[in-house]
Amino acid sequence: MIEVRHLTKRFVGRTAVDDISFTVGKGEIVGFLGPNGAGKTTTMRMLTGYLPPTAGLAKVAGFDVFTDSLNARREIGYMPESVPLYDDMRVEEYLKFRAGLKGLRGRAIKENMGRVMELTSLKDVSRKMVSSLSKGYRQRLGLADALIHRPRLLILDEPTNGLDPNQIRQLRSLIAQLSEEHTILLSTHILSEVQMTCRRVIIIHSGKIRADDTPENLARTSRTASTITVELKAPAEAAVEKLQSIPGIRRVTPVASEEGGWQVLEVKPDADTDAREEISCAARDNHWPLRELGRRQATLEDVFVEITQRD
Repeated sequence: MIEVRHLTKRFVGRTAVDDISFTVGKGEIVGFLGPNGAGKTTTMRMLTGYLPPTAGLAKVAGFDVFTDSLNARREIGYMPESVPLYDDMRVEEYLKFRAGLKGLRGRAIKENMGRVMELTSLKDVSRKMVSSLSKGYRQRLGLADALIHRPRLLILDEPTNGLDPNQIRQLRSLIAQLSEEHTILLSTHILSEVQMTCRRVIIIHSGKIRADDTPENLARTSRTASTITVELKAPAEAAVEKLQSIPGIRRVTPVASEEGGWQVLEVKPDADTDAREEISCAARDNHWPLRELGRRQATLEDVFVEITQRD
């Protein structure tokens, strides 16, 4: 559905997107992540035809975004981070106007308006002025606008911006539902939502793609793949020295000391290493009472921080 090859965008004094390449297949939900200024929005704007590239190629549904822009844009529903709406129109008037701009006529407008208002739960506010809508409803209206012409590709830039936790959960459910009919490229800073929603993640940093894999694979191969918390009754220095000598453990850090000689330690093992059995054996051999031994798997947030702070 999306094909990007050697895409580059330079502005005066800086390169925003630096020779990136990736593909997105039909029906995929892909998280497009990166810190502020990484090149995410610039890439999305090039994909939608809003910005011309300095070099490279981008295709949507087989249409070149730059040489066959009209056909490519017919396949795209774009929801920008700050949704631009006409405040002096009613919700249904706005959607009818936008449907007409996107080439719908007659019965198709009415049918598609009913469909998208049902999907985005806008029917109860269809007669309200856009200016009176809450932030959540404005986001829903922006999504309805992106869906009105039944595009095969949805590009959503920070769709949960400003929403409360209940609204975010509703939008997550809606995105999963939309994936049955649409390919979705999703940009957001709420990484827990990406981990629950997206089947694949692309991370861009300083204009270059630094990772492209499933959230599970990224977490598994991360250098911070897991953290083991140990609480035992032992002299702190002796416990650190003993655990540090276990093969596969890179670092042992004292976190807290409690009454009665209890120590809380944070253990960082190598990727794909679970050293809990060896830690338990070390505590038993040294007659150190063990009160806690737990493992926290790496999250997408851990991976994101590792990749974007690597430089």
